[in-house]
This record gives sequence, C-alpha cells and structure tokens, in this order.
Amino acid sequence: MPTFKPKKLISTLGLIIPLVCTTKVDAGSFGAEIFCTMRDGGNDHESSWDAAYTYIKKQKGGIFKVSPKQAAAQITESVIRDRETFSYCVKYLDKLHPNRKLIRDLENEEKRKEKEAKDRENKKIKLERELEETNKEISEEFSDETFDRYSY
Repeated sequence: MPTFKPKKLISTLGLIIPLVCTTKVDAGSFGAEIFCTMRDGGNDHESSWDAAYTYIKKQKGGIFKVSPKQAAAQITESVIRDRETFSYCVKYLDKLHPNRKLIRDLENEEKRKEKEAKDRENKKIKLERELEETNKEISEEFSDETFDRYSY
C-alpha cells in the first residue's frame, strides 16, 4: 500500500504551481509602451506590433503562450487604463483590432470559392465517367467483327 509523503507532494506542487499560475509581469503595460513609442516615433504598424508582441511573449512565462489577440487586448487595456500617459496612442489602436466583419466576409468568400472549385471538379469527374461509359457502350455495340466499313 503506497504511503503518503508530504515532502514529495510539496516539492511537486512547488514546481507545478509557478508554471500554471504565473502572473503577467506588467508585460502588457510595457508592451503598450513599446508599441506606442515606436508608432509615435514614425515606425509602421507591423514593426511596432512585432516588437511589442515579442516582448509580451517573452515576459509572460509559464507553460501557455500568449496569442496575438491576447497581446493586442493587453496593449489596448493598458492604453485605456492609463489614458493620460498614452493619450497620443489611442489613434493607433484600431490597427491592433482589424475589422472583424471584413475578415469574416473574406473568409466566407474564400470558402465559397473553394466549394465552387470542388463542385466543378466533381462535375468534371462525373462527366468524364459518363463519357467513358458511353464510349464503352458504343464500342461494344460496334465491335470490329460486326462493323465492316467496306460493306455496302
């Protein structure tokens, strides 16, 4: 029968809890500062976003990674909470959250085109099968033995 070992349990919990329950170390706030400072300095959205997102990912820690949506939300939250400090940055937030309706419409259009292409391919395959069957029937009907082109 296994015995209960509190030392082993405590050491295991001591390893697991920090990995699972890490708090974000103001990564969103400093990520917002990086993003806003770079944008205000004249950098484009992509380079500013990459720098801020990379910083937030590295500072997060733990076993779970920060998604781009989470990082964008952290930056937005930091800018909104500290409006006085980041007042110049509010105009750049729209690029962090692109028009979701437009993205959905583009995805739906892409799916529709894929479906149409698949339907066309299926119709083509079906027509080729029918043509092969028809040719097979005709060739069986007019075999070389029964068809003599010189008989009048």
